[in-house]
Amino acid sequence: MRTQATVLFDAPGPRARRNILLSNAAALVLVLVIVVLVLIQLNEQDQLAPEKWANALNANAWANYYLPGLKFTLQASGIAVVTAMVFGLIFGFMRLAPFGPIRWIAGVVVEFFRAVPVLVMMFFLYFFFSRIVAPSGLIASADAAYYGVIVGLTVYNGAVIAELVRSGVKSLPKGQREAAAAVGMTNNQSLRLVEVPQALTAMLPSLLSQFVVIIKDSALGYLIGFYELLQYSRQLGSGYSNILQTLVVAALIFIVINFILTWLASKLAGRLSSRTGGDTAPVTSTTMGPALSVR
Repeated sequence: MRTQATVLFDAPGPRARRNILLSNAAALVLVLVIVVLVLIQLNEQDQLAPEKWANALNANAWANYYLPGLKFTLQASGIAVVTAMVFGLIFGFMRLAPFGPIRWIAGVVVEFFRAVPVLVMMFFLYFFFSRIVAPSGLIASADAAYYGVIVGLTVYNGAVIAELVRSGVKSLPKGQREAAAAVGMTNNQSLRLVEVPQALTAMLPSLLSQFVVIIKDSALGYLIGFYELLQYSRQLGSGYSNILQTLVVAALIFIVINFILTWLASKLAGRLSSRTGGDTAPVTSTTMGPALSVR
């Protein structure tokens, strides 16, 4: 493979390429040795027995465990994707508002939800819905975990999307706003009709990557009692004493879903690059400025 030198990177010479090749080969051998040792240990503990895998892959497992669990996982993730987008757009607009206090308040909210781990947020929201909201009769007690997962995913990922919106707009050429002003648009009209639509187009690959994060993080819901794919898989494994096998199947399902979304993000980035005549530089967390900046 051809390697080009850049400002921050010198192309490796023959010796460096040989060292890299040897290191990769050694790492591959080490990984293979570890895999073989793990398989030997699993075989000695009877974890590779055909009957254990048969119970994890039969029609009953798919009809009563994997598919229902996948349905709840995709349902919670789908709702969280929509609500996180709404949350992100609202607070992204607020971060770009011309009024300083609005930008500061939005920055505090966004930074708070970005800083708190999503699992901690789920636990807090679960207790909030189960101890405060459910006794009031607004929701059923059994749904506290469901709402805790959705709201937790919404506020955390919505805060990330808000920063994507802000940094995406900031990365646009200043000529976009100047051109909008030249045809008589106000700052708000320029944001709504010119800048944010362009920023969202450039951000689509990054947004799809964030949706992958939402699907993966939904698995944390089993810790608060949310019956999603991981919880159903553990329940199936407990019944047949093959938890390892059922978790492997659940992991493969997650991998397939996330691979499809990642593939779509790559295809979308390539299509956007071909339309714009150059590489699309996705807006990521590394391009985000200080959350409390009001300038």
